[in-house]
Amino acid sequence: MQKRAAKLLLAGVTGGLLVLAACLPAAALEEPESEKPALKACEKRLCTMVLDKAPAGDDLACDVQKTWAKSTLKEGKSKGVSWGFGDARCNVDLKLERKDILAALTKPKHTVRVPPHQVNCVIEREGELKPVTARLAPKLTFKNGKADKVWINLESIEGPDDVKSTIWAAAKLEDTLGIFHRPMIKSINKFLHRQCAKNYGPDAEAKKDKDGKKTKVAADKAKAATKDKPEKAETSTTDR
Repeated sequence: MQKRAAKLLLAGVTGGLLVLAACLPAAALEEPESEKPALKACEKRLCTMVLDKAPAGDDLACDVQKTWAKSTLKEGKSKGVSWGFGDARCNVDLKLERKDILAALTKPKHTVRVPPHQVNCVIEREGELKPVTARLAPKLTFKNGKADKVWINLESIEGPDDVKSTIWAAAKLEDTLGIFHRPMIKSINKFLHRQCAKNYGPDAEAKKDKDGKKTKVAADKAKAATKDKPEKAETSTTDR
């Protein structure tokens, strides 16, 4: 679930800033070493807000990217969205106000209107990497602390014509027919209400402490066993 949680961290709470990119299977793009740590750090910041629900503090701000291999995203074809390109990598500077996150989680009803964000992507097309830029202003509605509906709200897109038409069609199909809506909502709520607590709540911290103590005890025992073990006497050739 970790990969899915990281993926839906962007797609979910920000209202689908990268839901669009999640519909982009993407070719021979290597995942940078810094990608997962940055996603994990952003996930932790968001989960801390979700769990603490503290009104004071910084807003959510993460400059992150995600790389998708074409083989990992096959759902679109079964939904009538065919992807004929290669791998993709998208970057977005996420920004969301703390008060909006807390209102979504605590009020009976709340609508999160994410300000327009620019998503910068590179997509493998005919053996070359082509830049694609999309501008989105996602919207989510929450009921009793749970995501209920989400809209991508793709405002504009720049790139090769065939890539643009594919992405535009996928975004419009989602916003009008909700072809990916149910699994998206399910995953968003699972992340917010289960995965955050599992990975960053009190039980997670207790488990880390317990595991850390076990590791230390095991290391101390191994060290003691090595220290108490009698050294093997060297045999001189003259004693034989």
